[in-house]
Amino acid sequence: MLAQVVRGLGLAVLLANLLATEGVAAERPNVLFLLADDLRADTLGALGHPIVQTPNLDQLARRGVIFRNAYCLGGNSPAVCLPSRNMLLSGRAYFRWQGPYAPADRPNFPTSMKDAGYVAYHHGKRGNVAVEIQKRFDENHILQDEKERTSGQPGKTVIDGALDFLHRRDASKPFFMYLAFEAPHDPRVAAPEFRKPYEARETPLPRNFLPLHPFDNGEMTVRDEKLAAWPRTEAEIRQHLRDYHAVITGLDYHIGRLLRRLDDLDLSKNTLIIFSSDNGLAIGSHGLMGKQSLYDHSMKVPLLFAGPGVPRGESSALVYLHDLYPTVLEMIGATIPQGLDGQSFAREFTRDQAKGGTRRESLFLAYRDEQRAVRDARWKLIRYPKLNKSQLFDLSNDPDEMHDLAANPAHAAEMERLMELMKDWQRQLGDATPLSTEKPRRERFVPPETLPKK
Repeated sequence: MLAQVVRGLGLAVLLANLLATEGVAAERPNVLFLLADDLRADTLGALGHPIVQTPNLDQLARRGVIFRNAYCLGGNSPAVCLPSRNMLLSGRAYFRWQGPYAPADRPNFPTSMKDAGYVAYHHGKRGNVAVEIQKRFDENHILQDEKERTSGQPGKTVIDGALDFLHRRDASKPFFMYLAFEAPHDPRVAAPEFRKPYEARETPLPRNFLPLHPFDNGEMTVRDEKLAAWPRTEAEIRQHLRDYHAVITGLDYHIGRLLRRLDDLDLSKNTLIIFSSDNGLAIGSHGLMGKQSLYDHSMKVPLLFAGPGVPRGESSALVYLHDLYPTVLEMIGATIPQGLDGQSFAREFTRDQAKGGTRRESLFLAYRDEQRAVRDARWKLIRYPKLNKSQLFDLSNDPDEMHDLAANPAHAAEMERLMELMKDWQRQLGDATPLSTEKPRRERFVPPETLPKK
């Protein structure tokens, strides 16, 4: 294969050769980064969902690589979107700064792309963002989130702006477009044409649906959890999911408008396209509604790559969202700044893992001072420091995290190994949160008798 011919060459040269073989000038590709808001990793047709209709994103997935193990590291705020987007644009874990926002006086995604000769364009949500870093884009357009989420046309304003930018941009420079959508975050309003596919068929519940989470995870009555009554009923969760799916279909429709325009302008063949989300969401899984947990439904995200030099297929590599910044830089042949927590996984696209570049062997996840987790290729340990409680899941046999093995003596050695791995990660990232307490709180969760008015 081609990688054998170019042994010893850098990935940027490999991609340039691939471009040249397709009759395209060996120039840096445009980069289009599409980021959804609160989209679960399993809620696209191409990623295995049985009823969600996402034809445009499905086509994108078929053109390139699906990453099956992409994660948000977690958050120091119940609004996990905020630390997630700050980590993504800074390439650093949230432990590295004080307060909610990553500072813009350190290396960051838009500045690095501009230094590489790109025109940097951003259009996205107003709330829970990387305020100072986003100011570094050449153009920085902000949505009125609530207006957009209740318009019935999720993503339309962002895509309209992107289409306008394509026609007035400086065509002598490659572009870096970061489109940070407001959907499918609640409130979820979709026009009738997007709701219609879900009205006449039963909406499947998540396989790990529960009426109530079995214990107090430290964030049981946060805003997201108040979107449905306790205990969760199947009927109410199905309605939430119908709304969720309809908004996703609407977002897919408007993304399709942009993808078709790239084709019309003959830009698709030289545009690297990335699709992901800032975090996932529970919506009934484990009896939860939000993203304030470290289960996969809340921390795992969809991640698709397509474009020049990207082969078709899937990858099981363990990657973070904040790995995207150095990965894109390597793929376009730009210099990766020192001091990032993110690691480039660009070698995944060469299909030649022996040629250099190492895969992560594990990932660390964190939520405030309430939860910590670590996972490797097979196992996942979740720790609740204020309960002195752990959960252990065999992800290879239990991907929905339904069977807690922590109390099984047969896995005691595995538990000990993973706890040490968790401590190692804490030391690496500067996380000083204790993993146990002398005064654990009560495990049992007693739901409020009534919900506050919405």
